Amino acid sequence: MPEEPRQPVVAGQFYPADGSALAHEIERCFEDPRGPGQLPSPQRSRGRTVRAAVVPHAGYVYSGAIAAQAYYRIALEHPPEAVLVLGVDHYGKSSGASLSDRDWMTPLGPTAVDHALVRALARDPVIVEESAHAREHSIEVQLPFLEYVLPKPKFVALEVGSGPFEFLEEVAGVVRRAIAGRDVLLLASTDFSHYVPARTAERLDRLAIDAILARDARRLYDTVLAHDISMCGVAPTTVLLAATRAEPLVPRLLRWGHSGEAEAMRAVVGYAALVLETGEGGAPALK
Repeated sequence: MPEEPRQPVVAGQFYPADGSALAHEIERCFEDPRGPGQLPSPQRSRGRTVRAAVVPHAGYVYSGAIAAQAYYRIALEHPPEAVLVLGVDHYGKSSGASLSDRDWMTPLGPTAVDHALVRALARDPVIVEESAHAREHSIEVQLPFLEYVLPKPKFVALEVGSGPFEFLEEVAGVVRRAIAGRDVLLLASTDFSHYVPARTAERLDRLAIDAILARDARRLYDTVLAHDISMCGVAPTTVLLAATRAEPLVPRLLRWGHSGEAEAMRAVVGYAALVLETGEGGAPALK
């Protein structure tokens, strides 16, 4: 195991590099009208309904308030023993499905890795490959939120590269077996349509979101390919859906939005926060 924690690579770009400023920025995301509109209560329920979530990973000024929708729900419930963050391979550095087996540092401090969960996940085709995480931001930007809403969270980073559906099903099988009997919260990190007009983003993202709400991994994968939707995290989201397919979960869309809501622009990036939870629930209209 590497002795030194992985250092942040997008601090000062996607989020503030100073710890105090970062905490204030996270609080701004919670209080933003596009977010929950308030900070999470320090009181937590004894149980937990949120099993998994889909969250964006752009700069906090653009997507942080929408990500806060999901983290607000997580903050109100009993903390999980570990969090598995499924990220994107934006730079083509992964051999396919790459784990990190080291702590990760943010301006808020270190986030400890769950070594036992790493060992359970390190089964072909999933491997430990630290170099795949060297530049990737999709997992890193989730950690300050996790550190803010969970007391001393333990996590595992799993970067999922693009590939045929059968490969993603294989990765999902490894994830499903590794988390069986473990108290693990799953996160899939993804943005949706990239650099298109807002109306186009809403139309295309609705197709992908409908597939997620149907909990249909194959439909999501095929829809993104058929409609050429520039959803960067289709691979980790497909893995999340396939890994939890047999569980009795209810999907819920918390909010969809785009970067043009934060700053005037002609071509936007779409974002969504969704949760999969136990018990009764429903999917509100896209908003």
